[in-house]
Amino acid sequence: MTTPVSLSSQLAVNVLDARSLLAAFGALGVGVVMFAETGLLIGFFLPGDSLLFTAGLLCTGSGAHGVRLSLGPLLAAAAVGALAGSQCGYLIGRRAGGALLARGRSARLHEGARRAEDLLGRYGHAKAIVLARFVPVVRTVLNPLAGALRVPMRVFTVWQVIGGLVWSVGLTLAGYALGSSVPNVDRYLLPLVALIVAVSLLPLGAELYRSHRRAKAGEAGG
Repeated sequence: MTTPVSLSSQLAVNVLDARSLLAAFGALGVGVVMFAETGLLIGFFLPGDSLLFTAGLLCTGSGAHGVRLSLGPLLAAAAVGALAGSQCGYLIGRRAGGALLARGRSARLHEGARRAEDLLGRYGHAKAIVLARFVPVVRTVLNPLAGALRVPMRVFTVWQVIGGLVWSVGLTLAGYALGSSVPNVDRYLLPLVALIVAVSLLPLGAELYRSHRRAKAGEAGG
């Protein structure tokens, strides 16, 4: 039975703060946030990267306020939420088409849609689906966009599973590994989260750099 104190703490949770979410809802909250961020357009603002990394760190008992999670259930919740959310987003886009994105009023959401469409056009389905996992907002928008553009379901499913597992499990284990090896690492959580978000963008940055080099080489050869 939920006590008044625990209920009030859950109602007061800051959904933009990873530690607040984890303290209130634990591993279950991770799964719900992963599903919302990757499957529902309203979840584009949620802290996916920082939540996964912080949750992995808290599995080592390094977190403040006595928050500690179990690694096995956390990995399962993160993976299931990320994979189910992505597939749900694809099916919503397949059914609703582009109308769902067109009704959105957020400039950030529309910018994410533009970048997601650019990824699909530039790199093809497989590479774009994997790369999008590591880009905030784009990983939210690409799934319904892929459905609206009629990306084959089999292709989408295979590559979203691969990208989703690398992203969700990889970031969680990165937090766990760091928390296991560095004492009191939670004191430096904010700069670490900023670093992990920057590192998560490296695959996209490297791909953009290679694409730019190929385009320049083509112009020189022409």
